[in-house]
Amino acid sequence: MNKLWVGFIAVVVISFTILGWSGFKIYTEKPPIPDIVVTTNGDIIIPSGGITAGQNVWQAMGGMEVGSLWGHGSYVAPDWTAEWLHRECIFILNEYARVDFDLSYDDLNEEQQAALRQRLKSLLNSNTYNASTDKWVLDPVRFLAFKSNVAYYIDIFKNGNEQFAIPAGAIEDPAKIEQMAAFFFWSAWAASAHRVDDNISYTNNWPHEPLIDNKPTSDSIIWTGFSILTLLLGISLLVFYYVKNKDNESIVDNLPKEDPLLGFTPTPSQKASVLYFWVAAALFLIQMTLGVIIAHYGVEGHAFYGIPIAEFLPYSVARTWHTQLGIFWIATSWLAAGLFIAPIISGYEPKFQRLGVNVLLGALVVVVLGSMTGEWLSVMGYFDTAGDMWFYFGHQGYEYVDLGRIWQIALLTGLIIWVFLTGRCIMVAIRKNGPDKSLLTMFLISIVAIGGFYGAGLMWGKTTHISIVEYWRWWVIHLWVEGFFEVFATAVIALLFTKLSLLRIKSATNAVLFSTTIFLTGGIVGTLHHLYFSGTPTAIMALGSVFSALEVAPLTIIGFEVWENIKLSKATAWVEKYKWPIYFFVAVAFWNLIGAGLFGFMINPPIALYYMQGLNTTAVHAHTALFGVYGMLGLGLMLFCLRVLYVRQVWNQKVIKFGFWAINVGLSLMVLLSLLPIGFMQTYASVDKGYWYARSAEFLYSDLITTLKWMRAPGDTIFAIGILVIVLFIFGLSTGHSLEDKNKK
Repeated sequence: MNKLWVGFIAVVVISFTILGWSGFKIYTEKPPIPDIVVTTNGDIIIPSGGITAGQNVWQAMGGMEVGSLWGHGSYVAPDWTAEWLHRECIFILNEYARVDFDLSYDDLNEEQQAALRQRLKSLLNSNTYNASTDKWVLDPVRFLAFKSNVAYYIDIFKNGNEQFAIPAGAIEDPAKIEQMAAFFFWSAWAASAHRVDDNISYTNNWPHEPLIDNKPTSDSIIWTGFSILTLLLGISLLVFYYVKNKDNESIVDNLPKEDPLLGFTPTPSQKASVLYFWVAAALFLIQMTLGVIIAHYGVEGHAFYGIPIAEFLPYSVARTWHTQLGIFWIATSWLAAGLFIAPIISGYEPKFQRLGVNVLLGALVVVVLGSMTGEWLSVMGYFDTAGDMWFYFGHQGYEYVDLGRIWQIALLTGLIIWVFLTGRCIMVAIRKNGPDKSLLTMFLISIVAIGGFYGAGLMWGKTTHISIVEYWRWWVIHLWVEGFFEVFATAVIALLFTKLSLLRIKSATNAVLFSTTIFLTGGIVGTLHHLYFSGTPTAIMALGSVFSALEVAPLTIIGFEVWENIKLSKATAWVEKYKWPIYFFVAVAFWNLIGAGLFGFMINPPIALYYMQGLNTTAVHAHTALFGVYGMLGLGLMLFCLRVLYVRQVWNQKVIKFGFWAINVGLSLMVLLSLLPIGFMQTYASVDKGYWYARSAEFLYSDLITTLKWMRAPGDTIFAIGILVIVLFIFGLSTGHSLEDKNKK
């Protein structure tokens, strides 16, 4: 036991030391943002502070929910970095051809075109930033290209573009659009200009742009190889350890004759926590509805089956709410599970616990409604980007942490209250010094981490460099959501099973400590795999690729967990009551292997992510990992707690069975019939013609891709029906309609 704790502590300390050093490297080597940009003739291209002002315009109008930048964001509109770079290249090549040959670039012979491409490459690769004057000095031809692109973006954002799902009047002021265009220009400059004393760009030559020979760096190829070797080594060692130390003693034959929780009587706070499950179910239903809407925006950008909803619900708002509500409902279900389970574990209800539970729920509802309202106001242009309201109450522009700063602070405060309410119950249980002390301690650590690590979302301001923002943003997404929620899940499932005598405390404790240590070994530093091309040095690629490969290794033995859980669900008659909550845990394990493991590693290695970042391959991973793992787990925890609450009643198993299979089959079809084929075709286009083309309207609105988009409908429909059934089942437990015998009390 002591060795496992030493290993856990060592992994956490060493990993966060590496992650902290990586942040320092990103801060010191990020792409410079010049105060002013001028031509060699002295003409001002971008005035003082224009780039940062443009970043704020981009954030307030939806940011990463309107296309992507450096590959991070939504999928319908283009990646603005790649598109700007390609359009600038084409403009300059045509300008060169016009001046030198009085022809267009396409009319030149191959030798002439090659000469102009080399000239273009030299121009765009040159780093003319002067640190002492904080100024760019650029060739006049780039000013002409800048003005051409600005006119293009004014047309898109002022007049709208249906293929990009951008409504007319998205930004009314041409001056604001020009500022935002300056920010896009800077992001493309960082993607093409070479670092000082180096031959690669600030984004490690991302995106793929054949016109200037932007292609994967040597590091991308080398560290891809190392990541695969690391994965194979990790799998080998883990399987060896698992087989060598597997507890072969069966507990199934020694189960109690009756449910250990049969005499359970809910406390006042546990009764109050049921409201959390209702709120989570309602948010889940709304999120699903928004998912259907944004999927349809991919084929009809201004309407929903002819209804012009973009006038009041543009794609950027719908997607913001969809991604944010995904986090909210999953987190709410998990928080509720912690509040419900804590008194069971401690056998104690602290004073004013029910009041705290009710106050916290009210605060969470205010945060959800307030943040959604603020985001709509920001995107619809009611907050002036010259002020601060959009940042504090509106839309920050960063995917998954879109909500305004005030709402972030309020959410963090709510999480701290949750830590207090749950933690004080767990502390009572820990002080008993029982055999489950270590398991409870790990559970408490996960609770504190969930409460504290969301604070990483407060580590940037409205003018912070986007490379720094990305570093901290992925602390929230990867470490908070994918990291410590995973630890919480492992611990809470183990505790539930021990309370039901389905697991021995010693075995459960060893398994939780070991699996947590192994997961965090790759998971903490593995955060960096999201940052390969976000203006970061090559050291980030090396660390991220190797450690993220280790994240996948533990998933290879998930089959054992699945089999054990299925056996437990059939162990004895009284366990049958918990069959479907346990089956949701089985689904978590399955989608962990497929969504996080297979589809996650598919895009993790540098050479893969170079071509795939921001394509539908990312959407495949997002849906199968975020919902498949954490969403399924949220549903499993809700149903498990409700099963305990209604322990004496008989559930209508047919209803929940139908909902379970509809959700899983629908999710599978959504991926296999639409998202994955589109993602693979985009990847081919990215390799063959360039990243800009894989994200272009020309490609995404081709006949075959449009057909594949429509192929989401069968899976989405089945999935939506399954969700509706489960949500109605949860509400029906309170009315008696989800019970086998409505009159049985």
